[in-house]
Amino acid sequence: MKILDFRYFHGRNIYSHKPCMRMDVNLEGFSERPSNSINNFNDNLINLVPELMKHRCGIDEEHGFVKRLKEGTYLAHICEHIIIALQNMIKIDVSYGKARELSGENYYIIYECKYKNVGIEVGKTAVNIINSLINNEKFNMNQAMEKIKEQLIKEEFGPSTLSIIKESETRGIPVIRVGDGSIVQLGYGSTSRMIEATIGENTSGIGIDLACDKLLTKDILYNQCIPVAEGGEVLSLSHAISTAEEIGYPVVLKPMNGNQGKCVFINLRNREEIEHAYELIVKKYNKILLEKYMVGRDYRVCVVDYKVVAVSERIPPYVIGDGFSNILQLIIKLNSDSRRGEGHEKPLTKIKIDDGLISYIYKNSYSINSVPKKGEKILLRENANLSTGGIAIDCTDLICEENIKICERTAKALGLDICGIDICCSDISKIIDGGIIEVNAAPGIRMHEFPYSGKNRNVGKAIFDMMFKNNLKQIPIVSVTGTNGKTTTTRLISYTLSVAGYKTGMTTTGGIYIDDECIEYGDTTGYDSAMTILRNREVEAAVLETARGGMIRKGLAYDLADVGIITNITSDHLGVDGIDHIEELAFVKSLVIESVKNDGYAVLNADDEASMQIIDRVKSKLILFSKEKNKEVLRENIKKGGISVYTYEGYIYVENSEGAYPIIKIKDIKITLSGKLEYNIENAMAACAALVALNIKYSTIRKGMKNFYLDEEHNPGRFNMYNVNGATIILDYGHNVEGYKAVLDGVKKLKHKRLVGIVGVPGDRQNSSMEQIGKISGESFDYIYIKEDLDKRGREEGEVANILKDGVLESGFTEDNIKVILDEKEALKVAINNSKKGDLIIIFFEKYEPLLKIVKEEINRYTRTKEALA
Repeated sequence: MKILDFRYFHGRNIYSHKPCMRMDVNLEGFSERPSNSINNFNDNLINLVPELMKHRCGIDEEHGFVKRLKEGTYLAHICEHIIIALQNMIKIDVSYGKARELSGENYYIIYECKYKNVGIEVGKTAVNIINSLINNEKFNMNQAMEKIKEQLIKEEFGPSTLSIIKESETRGIPVIRVGDGSIVQLGYGSTSRMIEATIGENTSGIGIDLACDKLLTKDILYNQCIPVAEGGEVLSLSHAISTAEEIGYPVVLKPMNGNQGKCVFINLRNREEIEHAYELIVKKYNKILLEKYMVGRDYRVCVVDYKVVAVSERIPPYVIGDGFSNILQLIIKLNSDSRRGEGHEKPLTKIKIDDGLISYIYKNSYSINSVPKKGEKILLRENANLSTGGIAIDCTDLICEENIKICERTAKALGLDICGIDICCSDISKIIDGGIIEVNAAPGIRMHEFPYSGKNRNVGKAIFDMMFKNNLKQIPIVSVTGTNGKTTTTRLISYTLSVAGYKTGMTTTGGIYIDDECIEYGDTTGYDSAMTILRNREVEAAVLETARGGMIRKGLAYDLADVGIITNITSDHLGVDGIDHIEELAFVKSLVIESVKNDGYAVLNADDEASMQIIDRVKSKLILFSKEKNKEVLRENIKKGGISVYTYEGYIYVENSEGAYPIIKIKDIKITLSGKLEYNIENAMAACAALVALNIKYSTIRKGMKNFYLDEEHNPGRFNMYNVNGATIILDYGHNVEGYKAVLDGVKKLKHKRLVGIVGVPGDRQNSSMEQIGKISGESFDYIYIKEDLDKRGREEGEVANILKDGVLESGFTEDNIKVILDEKEALKVAINNSKKGDLIIIFFEKYEPLLKIVKEEINRYTRTKEALA
């Protein structure tokens, strides 16, 4: 088995509504070889991956997968199950997978995975396992699993971040990971919030800097009459010794800007211990702090929004002797606790045997090889940080009111809305008799969320509540897909939302727009473009044109939309990306209407047969639009409490269970050219439906539609009309059979003496579609220029033009009225030069801007000539 490609889907996609990986493989001659025909394969596989015994497989029986193996199943299916099992073995809760044939020996395997790089690693490991079993080679499972675990530690979120993410998802706020670290965006656009671990976007940068400088922290707290330890910065070993002798032993020596208890040495009782500690610290840190050692218990108080939300007592790691194991063996046993991990990924951290630990137990007359008596308690460190193996006991209900006030004053003094305050005192339930040791920005919260004992405290919830202040309203998201009309529909919705006062973000085939400003030109209808809008902090409403190709390649960028629209579904793009039938195309596009909030709306074209075939996939509320008021499916939808939009007696109406309301005269909708462009009537109804779903006032919808024009400002490249020396030039993006039909139906209703077409089609369309477009052109135009796109999409030069020409001639069109000019700019220039007054010339373009430039140059040239003659 050989891996051909990996493709990761971060969000909802055509395979699953969960993050998943698609791995393409070649079975290298084993596509027809079942598992029971490969020598010792089944038994060796189960021995290697016993987790597979738990898989019930499709037959949903105990040991169902093992039964399948014995009956004989195929490698792609087996690989899928191994991948799921490997992830389950490292405690990743996934279960979804499937394998399908692409062609011949090539298959794709879809499997759920929460982390991209872990997903790649388990895919590679599964293939290596299969290949080793086929080749009867030994496979080092332990080594492979360690590699997967290492990748998981690198990629997974820490417990603090994960807690906030879970709270966000529970509240229905989507989460975007920013980069590969612990920065996440909660929500979209202007209503989103950013957080990094437990540093909120409003957490003071100065406050963080102050907390990182332990000396400055002491000065500020001392100034505010908050108890702190006596001491200060030491500049040398001799300075440290003299300071210790001045304030009196025992003392603490630690880095000025350290964290997680690293290189912190406490309870130093003499000159020799200071020398040893100083030597270790100075290797890594330049600034060193010496303080009076406070005797007492170690408490961590967590403050969120300047309020105490959790308190824990931290206890240093220790082992209890059993009479025969040495300290090293006892530590190894303690580290085997399933609650302990390598870093912060679990409630507790494994105890690391380092210089600090060895030094501490040596100070107490032990070595790593010492064997404690049975029942003897051996402390392994003097500091109790969880990151070095300590444990935490919840004390939130014990802290007294006086201490709460001291902690809240501390947070305010430093300007830290989220912080962890370390206190040494004899009893947190009594006023502090020790002092504040330090204040931590970005405090870890797992000790509070998962204490070793005591009540769990949901600090993630407190942080989330502070960030959103109980206002969970998110920006509205509208997603528009379909074969034709989606760009115009997207633009009309976005424009009307801007009229309603929203700062809109929009993606289209023409570019990415923020509040009417194009920030990126080009076909921007995929995942990355949508993410640009969703991550923009100015956007108050997102309207996303969502193309078929983008959904297939990367899935959806957003989680759930407020409105999902399918304008129509026709046979365009068949034969591309493995989509060969219109039913498959409808399945792809149905992702948009499936990914709508429960209280949101799916919008479907009731006049489109393919769209009506997928109506059962709608789980949200439904709006249907149609040119027929009394269409049965519309009436049924209203009876069920839905909304219908339709045309009747020259108006667009909205009807629900409470009544029917005329929205606007069709003749007043500028993009319909007084009703001549029927396809834009449909687009206007789709836009109207979306705006109604968003509770936009009918008067605002009317205003938007009245002021949205077929021009380069409002709807560039969609039936834009220009007058050049008595001839009308139309620039349009029609690029498929239905698009040509719709545009030509409208063109024929316009006054003209001669109808001239400059026709072309993208090279990735089927030959039959190209021939049909040629035939439609032959039946419609008086003169035809045939051109080609610059991007041939796999075709030879002239190939598309020849197919189109054959289609034109098939219609009975005279060859004398056909001219082949492959370059579309040159074709337009020739057509304009050969034009006569009363001509109507339409070009179905590939690139809009170069043609617009030509048209404007011709208009300017004609104007200058006219002025000169005058």
